[in-house]
Amino acid sequence: MTFDHREPGTDPAAWARSTAARSAAPVSLDRVGSVVVVAPHPDDETLGAGGLIASAADAGVPVHVLLVTRGELSHPDSPTTTPEQLAAIRDREFRAALRTLHPTANATVLDVPDGGLREHPGVLRDALAGQLGNGTGRTLVVAPWRGDGHRDHRVAGEVVEEVVAASTGVELLAYPIWAWHWDTPESSAMPWDRARSLRLAPALLDRKRAALDAYPSQTQALSPAPGDEPIVDDRHAAHHLGPTEWFFAVGPEPSSRSRESFDAHYERKPEGWDFEGSWYERRKRAVTMAALPRERYRSALELGCATGVLTAAITERADAVLGTDISAAPLERARLRAPAARFVQAALPEEWPAGRWDLVVMSEVGYYLSPADLDATIDRVLASLDDDGVLVACHWRHPDDEAVSDGDTVDTRLAERWPRPALVRHVEEDFVLSVFPGPDVLSVATAEGLVR
Repeated sequence: MTFDHREPGTDPAAWARSTAARSAAPVSLDRVGSVVVVAPHPDDETLGAGGLIASAADAGVPVHVLLVTRGELSHPDSPTTTPEQLAAIRDREFRAALRTLHPTANATVLDVPDGGLREHPGVLRDALAGQLGNGTGRTLVVAPWRGDGHRDHRVAGEVVEEVVAASTGVELLAYPIWAWHWDTPESSAMPWDRARSLRLAPALLDRKRAALDAYPSQTQALSPAPGDEPIVDDRHAAHHLGPTEWFFAVGPEPSSRSRESFDAHYERKPEGWDFEGSWYERRKRAVTMAALPRERYRSALELGCATGVLTAAITERADAVLGTDISAAPLERARLRAPAARFVQAALPEEWPAGRWDLVVMSEVGYYLSPADLDATIDRVLASLDDDGVLVACHWRHPDDEAVSDGDTVDTRLAERWPRPALVRHVEEDFVLSVFPGPDVLSVATAEGLVR
């Protein structure tokens, strides 16, 4: 996810209307012995969890904030203030804001370079692990939502999840910061099924507002010069100064099916599944090809091509075809079966092939991916699909002991994340097939001028 904080972003009023209609379990500090807040930059703790920190103060619950960076790169184009000066300014602001929220809260500054947490994850990992060993009773850890869109926020969320997963007596809540800016209520990427809410009484909200006011380097312009504009202007601040703070519960998440498990499968069954002999597979393949809205494509990508049976069919409809699979063994057979195609070994979503496509095929793959990897794969498809291209997704609807989820879950998530309605959706007892279009894709009859 990329975004520009200088753009207006989503209207805070739209989020206010959307969240007012949502119900969520409340955040409770009952039986919480301590709260640990992870803030990648000074002001994240206030924006994302200022009300929670203030509530903990009122409840007599100790709070410790792990400040990962000093935020020295908030204004990289400033002609008036150096990163070193900003680091000192923001450090002072952070301490003033924290005193406003929780006068007895403690803080540890990890001094990771701003924007550099991906290169130094161990600093946060060790600090958090050490902090979880302190205190008594249940510990509530609060950290950025890893889907927030900022690199430091994502890495912080991932590191915290890893540490918490290896701990006992610890609960983890994730807060969004920039997602309010780039996400939209109509097609939200935030995990609202795991939402938790904290209602802020007027006095708590006043303290949160006062704490944010302690960050003039972020809420006001450093100077009238270009490059010194506020980062958290009034529109941005409005996302965080409503009567409710929102968090997402984070628990154990299944991992994507491993490369080793697929390698073992193909060692037992070199042809994988009975793609050529099974009437089910042959019929499903025919339905898949019939669903393509164009007769011919320039460049096709097949994700999880296995032994290349469907790939061979795609080569009859596309000028260039690339097949990928997580395992090397089936690709040897695929190259023999579909010599007109190219093949590369790649694990989704991280090993994504370079190129642009007007056809992407995801057949019997999505339910082997973790929810996070499926979302990332969808983002990759959207980023590399031409405007006149389509994604064709086809998935088995029956239980599969080796799958992470199921076909209906994958199809639903694709529909939620895709910016346009499906052009084709075929559902039967055995499988679900959907065709998701780019912005310039028309129905077949419309494209041929049969309807006006």
